[in-house]
Amino acid sequence: MQCSPGNSSPKQSVGEESGFYFYTMTELEIISAAFSAQRLSKYIAYNNGDAEQVVKHYKSNLRLAESLYVSLSVFEVTLRNALSRELRNFAGTEEWFELFYTTPELQPLVSDIEKAKQQINRRGEFVSTDKIISELTFGFWVTLLNSQYERVLWKSLRKAFPYMAKQIRKRKNVSAPCNSLRRLRNRIFHHEGICWDLKYVTSLHEELITVLGWMSAEMPQWLATIDNFDNVTASIYDDMGWSIENKKETLS
Repeated sequence: MQCSPGNSSPKQSVGEESGFYFYTMTELEIISAAFSAQRLSKYIAYNNGDAEQVVKHYKSNLRLAESLYVSLSVFEVTLRNALSRELRNFAGTEEWFELFYTTPELQPLVSDIEKAKQQINRRGEFVSTDKIISELTFGFWVTLLNSQYERVLWKSLRKAFPYMAKQIRKRKNVSAPCNSLRRLRNRIFHHEGICWDLKYVTSLHEELITVLGWMSAEMPQWLATIDNFDNVTASIYDDMGWSIENKKETLS
């Protein structure tokens, strides 16, 4: 049933035979036909079957993911460049990754380096240090900060965070937020839902800015000139009619 302009109509539930707003139902039909029932089921359950809210929520998730692309991209590139710089100093050579092959504690990471080389070779490109750095995944760089590599690497890698206060410059204080950001990034790049608790996602974005500032004093201010995250989240709160209070800290 199409509602005439200006008329108000009670909210309907997904699955009812009539009573939907024509525009909303058309959108729901489009995404229902294109996406799996499993993908939409959580949105339907979360919004108690309200068709209008389901569509708003799914759109909000896409908008939120898009808004995080800029800050995550800046963070990833800054992190890998800072860590690769200190790895070069640690190894005493531009080809710092070769040290991983001969250092027993670092050999679990050799497969990541080999995979990067293979990807470069498949493209018919020359395997250089710069290309390997670019090809290695965000997960690789974050893993370098984990406890299993602390004894070998942290003394050198901590220098990648020169603007971090000395009293808190501990491996776990860097590793924890970086791993949280890795999980967020993976959910976004695998097209999974992240728009369930904006308060928590906002806290992750704030952690990103903090860690970025530990690596570069100027980068957070520069990022602010192109980062639209705050505007997008404010808009989502309004569109969804959500309160900032009473939210559990989770992505899903």
